[in-house]
Amino acid sequence: MTDVSQGMSRMRRNDLFWAAVFITPTFLGLLVFYMWPVLRTLFISFTETGPFGGSEWVGLDNYVSLAQDSALWSTLWNTLKFTLVALLGIPIALVVAGLLSTPGLRGVKVYRVIYFLPVVTMPAAVGLIWRTLYNGEVGVVNAILGAVGLSGTNWLSNPATALYAVAVVGIWLGLGTQIVIFLAAIQGVPKDLYEAAQLDGAGRVRQFWSVTLPSISPSVFFISVLAVIGALQTFDLIFVMTGTSNPAYPQTETIVAQFYQRGFVDNQQGYAAAIAFLLLVVIVAVTAAQFRLQKKWVHYV
Repeated sequence: MTDVSQGMSRMRRNDLFWAAVFITPTFLGLLVFYMWPVLRTLFISFTETGPFGGSEWVGLDNYVSLAQDSALWSTLWNTLKFTLVALLGIPIALVVAGLLSTPGLRGVKVYRVIYFLPVVTMPAAVGLIWRTLYNGEVGVVNAILGAVGLSGTNWLSNPATALYAVAVVGIWLGLGTQIVIFLAAIQGVPKDLYEAAQLDGAGRVRQFWSVTLPSISPSVFFISVLAVIGALQTFDLIFVMTGTSNPAYPQTETIVAQFYQRGFVDNQQGYAAAIAFLLLVVIVAVTAAQFRLQKKWVHYV
């Protein structure tokens, strides 16, 4: 028994050793590239950078100023509105993925490539192209609306439409990834569930709502978390499509754009760090709420 126990103990130590070998690189990567920047940003948020470099400890002054900054809360509201509109891409991707999963549909691979192309395109390049398409005088969007008897507008310079026009582009950019994930999830749904639904007289629409959607709800939850986190961090697309000289920029400025302005233009690094930490808190809070609510509608098999 002693020899057996010693042998098992050696095997256990050997397993623990190799587990540590494989885990250590990932742990060090998380520590260096994730945890340290977070802690460093938190420290900087309690300091103030001088005009010629250097910094001094100011305590909670940056957070007090942040709470009293109406412009900052306006950018946070813009960010939340952009996020809510961006979430509309999820049902669109669901419908497209459902259509592409139709049995016998030809050219599915071609459709996948077409929908996925925006994902591998730089957001800055996409922003420049769509800025031309939205142009109030020579843009294709207004030309199409005029052809069907509707009047267009200066989409990106109109404060009432600028944010939503950019959000539409954001939805278009993210559709490819969402559709591919939903297609993979739909293909993993057991066929016998559809056969049972057909025997009960359910059509394709009813099958989608009663069989497909509950079965792929974990994928829907996963996509919703990624979509919210990505939308809350949006910067380059809005910055390229509108620009600071745009009269509608205050209505489209996001909290990340405010971070960029304060940290890299105004050289208020401490205040910018406080903004970054506020954004981190918002993302963590929203993600935690999503994880709590998913218990009511996500079905794990």
